[in-house]
Parts: sequence; structure tokens; C-alpha cells
Amino acid sequence: MSRWRMPAETAPQERIWMAFPTGGYTLGDTEEEAHAARSVWAAVANAAVEFEPVTVVVTPDDVDTAARYLDPAVEVLTADLNDAWMRDIGPTFVLDDDGALGAVDWVFNGWGAQAWASWGHDAKIAATVAGHAGATLISSPLVNEGGGIHVDGAGTVLITRTVQLDEGRNPDWDEAKVEAELARTIGAERVIWLERGLTRDYQEFGTRGHVDLVATFAAPGTVLVHRQDDPAHPDHAVSRGIADQLRANDLTVIDVPAPRATHDEHGPVDYSYINHTLVNGGVILCGFGEEEADTRAAQIIAEAYPGRRVVLVDARPLFARGGGIHCITQQQPEAA
Repeated sequence: MSRWRMPAETAPQERIWMAFPTGGYTLGDTEEEAHAARSVWAAVANAAVEFEPVTVVVTPDDVDTAARYLDPAVEVLTADLNDAWMRDIGPTFVLDDDGALGAVDWVFNGWGAQAWASWGHDAKIAATVAGHAGATLISSPLVNEGGGIHVDGAGTVLITRTVQLDEGRNPDWDEAKVEAELARTIGAERVIWLERGLTRDYQEFGTRGHVDLVATFAAPGTVLVHRQDDPAHPDHAVSRGIADQLRANDLTVIDVPAPRATHDEHGPVDYSYINHTLVNGGVILCGFGEEEADTRAAQIIAEAYPGRRVVLVDARPLFARGGGIHCITQQQPEAA
């Protein structure tokens, strides 16, 4: 059995890690687009720092810019970046049997060597963060991202076939090899392979099926699952198939309905309340500007995580860039 285990996201946390958007498609082509990106990243950091410490990695050239957006309570660490999706470029934190902190450094190659992605700097961020956190670095040959795994803290992990078995990521790996590496690095004892992710996630700026858009553990044995209720949306069938598969694996499913908005100028959206971040005593939840749907989702989330205060942040600018709140955050668990 692995000496390392990834705690559930509900476990006590030391801090939240993020990165500040620095360029490329994330900032867009205009100052208005750049302001929107910086504002939403900062809104998440500023919401999270009300609950626990937050450290944001910022490129040296952006320190003054970031200071105009971030709460002064947010710690800044400088390092070169290509992008700002800390869930994927940062380390996956784990604890050993004595409660000591480790940090898994997956291979990062731009979500399967996507044509638009650059990752020379981002591939080094996990080691940088691990060093700053004082964690033991655990190098892994698996091309993987933090958004591609969800754990219950008791040995079960959810992943998707289109991520870990992606030809652009791990062309020579099979299920058994992936499972063995997840056992070594995060203590996985049971791997549930979902067939795929949401439809939009397979378009240009998608990840090819990250699980953190579709399902997450509220507790061991209980999963929150995205549900698209519009029969005209391709994820109507996808989300029901995922829920059915999880029930077939003896998990209790709590459906979280999507907001009413189903399309934008690029096609079907993947707006999902599943892509939230847990903090000590709270939940930072994606909002989509729909009072009824956002309120309903907040109530479901509050009931799933008793005793936590739910804070909504409008995540539409994040989803327009390919992700959500969970995608830009990475929790560091409390060590012994």
C-alpha cells in the first residue's frame, strides 16, 4: 500500500494555491478582456482568503498589476508562468501515514499537447509550489492534471478514459499501469473510470474530459453529479450516463442541475456547479447570473457540505476561457 494518500477536499486545509493570468488566450486581445480575466481570478482568491490563507503565483512583470486586483491579505509568490490553471499545473498534495506533506509532480504537457498551449514555464510550477510549501516532491511519469482526478479520501478516485488514456498524454499506458501509478502517488485503492466528460470540454480550449466538471465526492460513498435537463443539449444524455455509471458502482448520487443557459456563440456550454472549491468552513461556488438556478445549486451544495458557508462567484468569464473555479485553485491539506 502506498505511503502517500490524497485527502478528501473536505479535509482541513493549510491554504489555497492559485496563479494570476499573464497572457495568451486567457487575457484575450483587448484590455477589456484582460480586465475581465484578472477580475474573476482575483474574485475567487479574495473570496477564499476570507476562510484561509491564499497564495497566488504571479509573474515578476505582473506583480504591480496583481496588487490592484488582489486583497492585501493574499500572499504573492513570483515565478514565470504560461497560464493560470493552478489545479492542472500545480502539484497534487498528499499526506503520508505520519501526516507529513508530499506533493505529486505530474508531467504537464498542455492538456495533451494542444496546439494553442504553451507549457515550458507551467511544467515547472508544481516543483516551485512544492518547495515553497515545504513538501516532499513525488515525481510521476504520468501525464495528468489535478482537474482529471477526484478522490474521496478513503482510497477511491474518479477519472475519465479520455484524459489518462489520451493519446496526447499517455499513448503507451493502459488501465493497469495508470491504476498502479495512482496507487503509488495518491493512495488509490479503487479507480472508477468514467467514459468521458462534458461535450464542450472536447472543443478547442477544452481538457478532453476532466472529471471535475461532472462529478465530485461530497463524502465517501456520495457524489455530486452534473445534470443537464435540456433534452436538446448533448450533455443531457452524457450526464445521465455518468450518473447511471456511478450508481452502478454503489455510489449515492446527488444531482446538481445545470443553469438554464445552454449555448453561447461557440455552441453548447458546460456551465457546471460541480466545479466548486472547498475551503475551511466554506465553498466557493460557480455562479452563472441566474438567480433561481444559482440559488437552487447553492442550497444543494450547502446541504451536501453541512456547516459550510456557500459563496457564489460569477464564473462565466472562467468558463468562456475553458474552466471554472475548481480549475484555478489547488488545496494544500493541513499536515501534522
